[in-house]
Amino acid sequence: MRAMVGEGSPQAGRPRSGPAVGPIPPPRTWRERFAALRNLPPFFGLVWRTSARLTVANLLLRLVRALLPVATLFVGKLVIDEAVALAQSAVALGSLEAWWSSGRLARVTELVVLELVLAVVSDGLGRAVTLVDSLLAERLSNTTSIALMEHAATLDLAQIEEPDLQDRLERARRQASGRMTLLGQLFGQAQDLVTIASFAAGLVVYAPWLIVLLVVALVPAFLGEAHFNAASYSLSFSRSPERRELDYVRYVGASVETAKEVSVFALHPFLIDRYRRLSESFYAANRALAIRRALWGTLLTTLGTCGYYAAYAIIVWRTLRGELTVGDLTFLAASFRRLGSLFESLLSTFSSIASQALYLDDLFSFFEIRPRVASPGNPRPFPKPIRDGFRFEDVGFRYPGSDRWAVRHLDFTLRAGEVLALVGENGAGKTTVVKLLARLYDPDEGRILLDGHDLRDYALEDVRRSVGVIFQDFVRYHMTASDNVAVGRIEAREDRDRIVAAAERSLAHDVIERLPERYEQLVGRRFRKGVELSGGEWQKVALARAYMRDADVLVLDEPTAALDARSEHDVFLRFRELTRGTTSILISHRFSTVRMADRIVVLHGGEVEAIGTHDELVAARGRYAELFELQASGYR
Repeated sequence: MRAMVGEGSPQAGRPRSGPAVGPIPPPRTWRERFAALRNLPPFFGLVWRTSARLTVANLLLRLVRALLPVATLFVGKLVIDEAVALAQSAVALGSLEAWWSSGRLARVTELVVLELVLAVVSDGLGRAVTLVDSLLAERLSNTTSIALMEHAATLDLAQIEEPDLQDRLERARRQASGRMTLLGQLFGQAQDLVTIASFAAGLVVYAPWLIVLLVVALVPAFLGEAHFNAASYSLSFSRSPERRELDYVRYVGASVETAKEVSVFALHPFLIDRYRRLSESFYAANRALAIRRALWGTLLTTLGTCGYYAAYAIIVWRTLRGELTVGDLTFLAASFRRLGSLFESLLSTFSSIASQALYLDDLFSFFEIRPRVASPGNPRPFPKPIRDGFRFEDVGFRYPGSDRWAVRHLDFTLRAGEVLALVGENGAGKTTVVKLLARLYDPDEGRILLDGHDLRDYALEDVRRSVGVIFQDFVRYHMTASDNVAVGRIEAREDRDRIVAAAERSLAHDVIERLPERYEQLVGRRFRKGVELSGGEWQKVALARAYMRDADVLVLDEPTAALDARSEHDVFLRFRELTRGTTSILISHRFSTVRMADRIVVLHGGEVEAIGTHDELVAARGRYAELFELQASGYR
């Protein structure tokens, strides 16, 4: 497989690395279509790396099986010639016993037994090939899916969020499991080539011009099939966004996550109607293409049939003139018919392989996407412990595809061991600051320093490992309670003491202990035997991940929004006590929580408006004081 991970780190003021993620137009010309065959060598390489032993076994079995048809047909010719010779002999022995006693049936009996053995061997080889095909296909599907997941994990959050890349990822996912037929077709093509060569050798002895006639008759059907295969790919490519929408509507209309709101708002008729319109649009486009394909296919295939019967008539005439025996007639007629069928299958399969090679572009081109946020070639060692902290210097960032700055001219410091709170209205840029700190994105302007060095000078994995973030929209993993905590540091998944300690610190331990199977209880209702948690219970479990991570920098981005004011206050008070001396960032809309921080940064419109302690900001009578008074009045 092609290289999946690039190196190099984009610096401030430099263009971001990696190719644009825009859509790849589908091939349109014959040259472009056949150029897609370049994907076959890396595909075969992927198959070989999946299992060299199964690949070799498949090829050897198919090689032997490829030679059996011509051998069986030739033995059949000998049986017929022997039977005709015996029937025309002057000796009439009467009963079967007399024929057998005379020994004149020995030769034909041997030939019939040989043909029976060949038939049994052919059937056994066919079943063995099917078995190996299925095993190899399953291994290949798993290997490709894992490679796809691994590569997707290297991409940036900004890339994953782009609709064009989501379309490409969707197409790549389909190819990871949908190209298994290509595997059988490739090996089947090799088998058919060997069989064709053996049949062609037999025809050359009698009438080499028959092969030329056969090829000429089948070329129109091949060209038609190739055209419609390319048209089918173009249709599938162009409908990728609609297909994602179709899958999404189907998910929303029949998902446990959306069931409550869909029922309350009676959305089923709307969703069903939308799904019906989208699916009917797909059906209409596919039907029109299928009808044209069937009509042209029938017409072009008729030419091949006419060519076969012209050759058949010539073979019969030569037999009547005594130039060929009855066995020769049977062998040639059957060989020509079989060869015609094989040629037709070969050309059709080749056209299908060329078409599927187009689809492989979706898979391999996805592997060529390089992350924009990457580690430098020679990263600095991450400081242990952090001495000075983080410094935002004139940092600006725009989300891809947006003209609006999410944050700009950010200048502030997060000191080592300090608890810093970010405050601001929705859209002020609080979560963006956190994403920049964790290097989910890199700044478009300015830089973020860690202990005096650009954050991009450190290995990306070290930064991610040292910064623990719990977002408001944390993931509810439909796994065991233990695994839901362990994802904070998944390599410590078997360390039950650490998991329990993290749960105790987040107040999730009591929640988990009340579950039927405690830490081994499956949570969430997606799977059988799963137990659903309340919003507040889920948040305590999510908070346990922060303690499980034991990172150098802890960030809580409104993860307690589902808790009541008292519960959130208790959680943050406990967080403050347990992480004393740890560099931390808190984001919350509740000022009773925010005031626990050492300092508070007030964001407005993506810029820093004020920095100070709670008392300092209230005394300054600015936006912070205004928001504080508005919230406080609601409790009076």
